[in-house]
Amino acid sequence: MDSYTDTPTIVDLFSGCGGFSLGAELAGFRSIAAIDVDSTLQSSFGKNFPKAKPIQGNVADIVKSDWVQLIGNTRPTGIIGGPPCQGFSRIGKREKLDPRNDLIHHYYRHVKELSPKFFVMENVQGLLDNQNIETLMNGIEQVSGKYNILGPFVVNAANFGAATNRHRVVVIGYDPNEMDPLSIEEFSPSKLLKPTTIKDAIYDLPGPIADPKNNLDYGWAHYPSMDGRKLSSYAKKMRKLPPSGLGWSESIKKLKNGYLSGLVETKHTDIVTARYASTECGKADPVSKSYKLHWEGLSPTLRAGTGSDKGSFQAVRPLHPSEGRVITVREAARIQGFPDWFVFHQTKWHSFRMIGNSVSPLMSEGLLTPIFKNITAQKNEYAA
Repeated sequence: MDSYTDTPTIVDLFSGCGGFSLGAELAGFRSIAAIDVDSTLQSSFGKNFPKAKPIQGNVADIVKSDWVQLIGNTRPTGIIGGPPCQGFSRIGKREKLDPRNDLIHHYYRHVKELSPKFFVMENVQGLLDNQNIETLMNGIEQVSGKYNILGPFVVNAANFGAATNRHRVVVIGYDPNEMDPLSIEEFSPSKLLKPTTIKDAIYDLPGPIADPKNNLDYGWAHYPSMDGRKLSSYAKKMRKLPPSGLGWSESIKKLKNGYLSGLVETKHTDIVTARYASTECGKADPVSKSYKLHWEGLSPTLRAGTGSDKGSFQAVRPLHPSEGRVITVREAARIQGFPDWFVFHQTKWHSFRMIGNSVSPLMSEGLLTPIFKNITAQKNEYAA
């Protein structure tokens, strides 16, 4: 391929901060548009993806004619997206009539209208429960005449290298007239891979810094000296500069000088600090229910909490394995698989929402890489 503009493209529906898009970009695709109704969740997308087009809008309200204004006459190579899952989650009320549930229908409607070569949809495991599966199958039915459908099947972000057990339902569709056959086995990472432990993921990070009391500050801190200790291969990967076309210039400049964002402390009372410190690793604090991470283990699924429209509830955050505190934004980002150049929000609450709502970039990259190889092999074959 001659240039970045020749690269296969994706549109990300329900993009949030861009975990799904990041994995797609790292797999080789180019993000041309990312749509999300929540401007706060999407607020960092433009910084991290300076060549993409973030669009604040409701996927349900976009009609076929709108796409010409949004992306011109470009036909995206693929569509990715994780429709809001709160109505299907096994945590919480699981309201069957939650209007967000209908967004699965609109996801598949856009697949039908834009007619990409492939699509990848992600959601929570609760989507497969008896009371929810019909919603999913009705959505798939809109496109099953054109696409070969793989799934629904369940994947775990930990199997793709993230330091968290995060099980998700995936549906992949591809046009057999434009792509070679794909199989579910191609999207199952090797079980021989060594899991990424919490120690691998966060041991090299700086501790929390005092709140700068500046609503424009992203909480920058310098990497600490490792005192002769070796960086894990995971930490080395997370510390790398972004590929060309990705990353906020300010974050790249800071990273070159050894600084990364997301390190603002969460203040605890002395009593709470002592209680967190005395909580056994692998157990939950009896009051807050916060799970204390183990250096040699994995994190449970990181939760998002809710936006202002749903009461602004903060999700329970895991506890640091050896300090009496909750984890920082950057520690959560590392656990989820976000590299150190990626920035979130100036406030911890919104940053944790971004991370908890996101698709792990490592899982996304793992799912999109076989598809990218399939498409580029086809292109090379035609070119020959």
